[in-house]
Amino acid sequence: MDSRRLQLLQRMGVDVWVRRSGGAHADSGEEPAENPVAGPVEPSAPAAEAPVAVTATADAVAAPMPSDATTSTGIGAMDWDVLAESVAGCTRCPLCESRTRTVFGVGRRDADILVVGEAPGAEEDRQGEPFVGRAGQLLDNMLRALGYGRDRVFIANMLKCRPPRNRDPDPQEVEACRPYLARQIELVQPAVILAVGRIAAQNLLGDERPLRMLRRQVHTLQTHAIPVVVSYHPAYLLRSPADKAKAWEDLKRLRELVHARSGGGGTE
Repeated sequence: MDSRRLQLLQRMGVDVWVRRSGGAHADSGEEPAENPVAGPVEPSAPAAEAPVAVTATADAVAAPMPSDATTSTGIGAMDWDVLAESVAGCTRCPLCESRTRTVFGVGRRDADILVVGEAPGAEEDRQGEPFVGRAGQLLDNMLRALGYGRDRVFIANMLKCRPPRNRDPDPQEVEACRPYLARQIELVQPAVILAVGRIAAQNLLGDERPLRMLRRQVHTLQTHAIPVVVSYHPAYLLRSPADKAKAWEDLKRLRELVHARSGGGGTE
């Protein structure tokens, strides 16, 4: 591993180790490091963690996002500029009365990776940009560990306005914002979607299983035929750093899908 990528993984708080000469790992019980040419050194994952399937299982629930989620509202005909203006002036749900700014999304508009979170927090509401503050910094570090800067992906939320006191979004709010996210997906046409956090994953996929189960497979957003990888929200990882090793496994899965679908990886 080169020193720059090692520093990025250390900034994420992920433990890494270096192979000793003479095959010392065989006696220590540690797994061998990944070939530096193939990718970064992997953190040790908990032994009890079940294998993760790379295809959707039969009991996976298809995404509820209907194919006419945008056309029924006229949003499906909007280009990027008109869509952003529509979000900025949106009054489709009561959150418009309490927000400071809408949070449309940022990044590359033809990105391989689309990151979908839950909703803006207090700082996002003030700045009008998703994933800022400590959670945003951790997300940036996670993406850089894959070879992607923030400007190489597109980052959005299920909701474009902050729920008061950062409460969970209610169904009316999710449905009001769903056409905006659907149109962003149509415009970006990403190779893979990364859903971070339980609420984003459950609402995107229409699957009420807990996050620990949603992480165990690669899903497909049926209406767009796009793979969806589910992982932890960066804010959760800040509170539970022991799960960063699991998040790294999710990111490696994401990287494999991006390489398979786009024919290469990201670079800064």
